[in-house]
Amino acid sequence: MHFPSVAVPPWLAHALRAQRGPVPWSAVLRGALAAGPLLLVAVLSGRTSLGVVAALGAMLAGINDRPGSRRAAVKRLGVPALAGASGLLVGSYAGQHVDGVTLTLLFTGLGLAAGAVSAIGPVASGAGTQLLVAAAIGAGMPLPEPGWQRALFFLGGAGWLLALRLALPTTGVSAGDYRFDGERDAVGAVYDAIAALLEAVGGPHASARRVALTAALDHAQDALAGPRLRPYASSSAERRLHAQYAAALPLAEAATALAWADEAVPERAAEGPRRLAVAVRGGTHTGPLPAPARSGPALRALDDALLHAADVFDRGWGGGAATTLHTRRRTAVSFIRSAVRTGFGPGGREYGLRVALCFGASAAVAQALHHARWYGNHSHWYWLPATAVFLVKPDLGPLASRVVCRAAGTVLGAVVFAGLAALLPRPEGLVVLVAISGALIPVAIRHFAAQTAVVTVLVLALVMVGGEPQASWSRIGETLLACGIVLLVGHLPALGQRGGTVRARLVRAVEAADAYLAHVLGDGTTDDRAGRWILRREAYRALAEARAAIDLAAAELPALARHAEGTDVVAATLERLVDTTTACAVQLDDTGRLTPRHTARIAELLDELAERRKRAGLPAPELPAAV
Repeated sequence: MHFPSVAVPPWLAHALRAQRGPVPWSAVLRGALAAGPLLLVAVLSGRTSLGVVAALGAMLAGINDRPGSRRAAVKRLGVPALAGASGLLVGSYAGQHVDGVTLTLLFTGLGLAAGAVSAIGPVASGAGTQLLVAAAIGAGMPLPEPGWQRALFFLGGAGWLLALRLALPTTGVSAGDYRFDGERDAVGAVYDAIAALLEAVGGPHASARRVALTAALDHAQDALAGPRLRPYASSSAERRLHAQYAAALPLAEAATALAWADEAVPERAAEGPRRLAVAVRGGTHTGPLPAPARSGPALRALDDALLHAADVFDRGWGGGAATTLHTRRRTAVSFIRSAVRTGFGPGGREYGLRVALCFGASAAVAQALHHARWYGNHSHWYWLPATAVFLVKPDLGPLASRVVCRAAGTVLGAVVFAGLAALLPRPEGLVVLVAISGALIPVAIRHFAAQTAVVTVLVLALVMVGGEPQASWSRIGETLLACGIVLLVGHLPALGQRGGTVRARLVRAVEAADAYLAHVLGDGTTDDRAGRWILRREAYRALAEARAAIDLAAAELPALARHAEGTDVVAATLERLVDTTTACAVQLDDTGRLTPRHTARIAELLDELAERRKRAGLPAPELPAAV
């Protein structure tokens, strides 16, 4: 007997999907050593309330503690922590000196600014979230200390976790200075991704491997960005890592050109990048590398890139360090320009308006309930706006998915805590529970419901340690009310341009592809290979960000998903255009002229892009004169 298959809605499929991978034991250790020990020291010293604030800072920093290099962690953890301390300071003094109406208006203004900033990227999103959450906590949590002390200890809690991130090893065995294991692993992953793409050339998985290569290059670029950890002793090692990353760029270009040509590649072509990956991770010499055949422009480019990489790895750094420095400067300028455009553009305005309305409305409802006699004890009114901030974040998943996950996770966490609170001794049992919850956060962040459950247990334990009564059922009520507010606001029809974030990302990808194409095909620009690689990276990175936004929008409920219709085909055309531009660059390096196949393909894709962008209302690049 055959049963009809039932299609799972995209938003529900997203809610049921979790990230996979090995347990990050180093992050688990940091989580165990962060909030719990800070709270224990505070309890033993008689400053429990400040310990609660420091533990909150460590908990929010732990949510941002993701795999990567230490230098990237400084920005990923430090910038949101500074924003959170600022929000706690503002919220503390506002809660003490203004009335409920003024506080609601202030929260609405903060939500507008923080929402616009959050549209810029992951770090900015974390900063905006911590700013608003900490502002709500500062305004509502009854603490005896002045606002400046609360902000200082919040920052200290986050700083303690960051210090653990910088000081503790992240792997059991590491070649050389373990402080650079994140960078080495990221650069090594780039060479592995190049090898995987070469192995997939001519097969059905080539496109997916090219996307994986882009992700690896993005991750390595982020891992190498940020401040130097040891300016003098580590300068040689850092320059070498930058040069090894720079040496991967021409290899990635040649591999992409081979994938575009869709011709068979000798099996030994992937062996060289594999050996380079091992050399990066182990800090060793590469030894002799197997040379691929030189029967075509892309294979000759691959062979030349391997020879250059071998020289960089075994004898010196060549111009790689200078090239990467130039890349970092160009990337920084490009990021600032893009950040300003995103924050003030349609995507930033749309997200800012929705965050402002959700945060302000939640604060107003919470204030009303707080002063309503019929509602009973509502001392934790700040939970409602703080919960709404997390729910309105689009980078946590589609709206319906994150609402379902938040509700389910809160109910599970509250029920678990209610049972544990009845059994555990106070306060020592609750302090242990905080430490265990902190250790579970790095694993739980793989799914929003699991993360919510663990954070719920941790927050309820902190509240109880601070001297307030058990609040599991109140926590469930606040979360369900916040879910209703965010669902309502998320489906209002006239808050900014719907699909603004997707369109803003796609416009940026169109412009980056345009700049890359114009550079490759423009007169007198093909000799600037370093500049070309920078533009290529910007084009592929912008495409990856647009793709992520499109995939997220497609998983929304139909009322929201329809606003992004047609953007996926524009992105697919752009990807083919950038791949073809890369193949043109390799061809021009080898022969100085394009074949009819290259020019015909460029013209075809530009015509296709022009047609599809009209339907989506997006700009498209114009055909350069060189074609």
